[in-house]
Amino acid sequence: MLTVLLGIIIVLITVWLISEIKKPHKYPPGPSWLPIVGNTPYVRSLARKVGGQHLAFEELSKLYDSPVLGLRLGPDLVVVALTYPIVREVHNNEVFDGRPDNFFLRLRTMGTRLGITCTDGAHWHEHRSFVVRHLRQLGYGRQTMEAHIQNQLNELLGLIKDLNGEAIWPGKFLPPSVINVLWTFTTGSRISRNDKRLLRLLDLLNRRSKVFDISGGILSQMPWMRFIAPEYSGYNLIKEFNLELHEFFMETIRAHQNDYSEDKAGDDLIYAYIKEMKEREHDKNSTFTEVQLTMIILDIFIAGSQTTSITIDLALMMMVLRPDIQAKVFEEIKNTIGTEKLPNIGDKTVLPYTEAFLFEVQRFFHIVPVSGPRRALKDTTLGGYRIPKNTTILMGLRTVHMDEEYWVDPKVFRPERFLSENNELIKNDHLMPFGQGRRRCLGDSLARACMFTFLVGILQKYEIVKAVGKDPPSMDLLPGITLSPKPYFVEFKDR
Repeated sequence: MLTVLLGIIIVLITVWLISEIKKPHKYPPGPSWLPIVGNTPYVRSLARKVGGQHLAFEELSKLYDSPVLGLRLGPDLVVVALTYPIVREVHNNEVFDGRPDNFFLRLRTMGTRLGITCTDGAHWHEHRSFVVRHLRQLGYGRQTMEAHIQNQLNELLGLIKDLNGEAIWPGKFLPPSVINVLWTFTTGSRISRNDKRLLRLLDLLNRRSKVFDISGGILSQMPWMRFIAPEYSGYNLIKEFNLELHEFFMETIRAHQNDYSEDKAGDDLIYAYIKEMKEREHDKNSTFTEVQLTMIILDIFIAGSQTTSITIDLALMMMVLRPDIQAKVFEEIKNTIGTEKLPNIGDKTVLPYTEAFLFEVQRFFHIVPVSGPRRALKDTTLGGYRIPKNTTILMGLRTVHMDEEYWVDPKVFRPERFLSENNELIKNDHLMPFGQGRRRCLGDSLARACMFTFLVGILQKYEIVKAVGKDPPSMDLLPGITLSPKPYFVEFKDR
């Protein structure tokens, strides 16, 4: 009897092991995986060796000679698209509009599956449409947005003036300026750049972006690690981040609720959302709740606090490394809008080289090297391979932006690649820092306006040079969900 029982157990274990390591039929090429952990140990080891998860994916793509990789990270099937045609296929096919529902993404949204960034389906569509509609009513993308950006530019110029030539890392003072533009739309007020809570949250956010990768890191792939190594896995960090964010946001929401009146609904996004909540309070199926509002603010805060400020930081860094380009940009500014007028979005039409320079910064540094994650909403195909329902899809934007066949000399920093022979700006679909399709970043117009206005405004007044006695900036970026420059120091010299 015991022998029979042991035999049954062995058979069951064998069947389970086979099912764990067996790949789906016609799944994209990729390494074999282990039970339970999948390819996680291998990919993490390779990432450490080559300098980041995005580079590990590129190495595997070369090894298997395939523009599509098929992996399993922890319990999840993960497919990585690594060429422009495949990435575009993901962007344009509604079947890939889903978001994964896993431990890490629910932890990111404080145990919920709410907000905009981490949701899909009718919920995502309803709330994204609401936010976009009301931001536009508040002046998003129009003169009101320009005024908010120019206000932050004036404050930024004042800070630089007060330095009196003292060396500083631009990455230290840029994030509050960018956040405050979005924060004004959201809450109707700005946050003091010296607010200790803001500085604390920015520090936590930066640490968070380095602990995790776009797939959620070890906490997503092996969530049980939070019990064994809560510090190493990043679990303690994100819990701390969530707690402080929640307290910060709820203070703002409570103040709006206590001060609410219907005539204030057009003042900012929170008032508009509270009005919608009140109008639907008798609807048992309404998804407009206080928790959902908190998650929307979380999405805005996370999306608006890093990528834009990092891009401006890199643009200023390149001005130091390439003084010839800085001279060209300044010459264009001086000969068109001059150095006294505050720049606005409309000036882009007369500053094509400046715009081309910003395009090249985004292409060359690709600070979001892997975008996503998406989820296949049903069984489908990608690049000729079968993709099972609920597979996670990642997109290698670095490989698109550094494709030698398309860009010819992608490792050369050359803004002229975005200019025609007539010095007109060339908009290129192969440049996709904000994604494409229905899930394109809803803050792209604000981000582009901030980058342009801050850069032009600073260069109108100052020449940017390497700080005396400091090492020159490094073009090797720090890995993470977003890539960022290593701290470097510059001096701002009066024009």
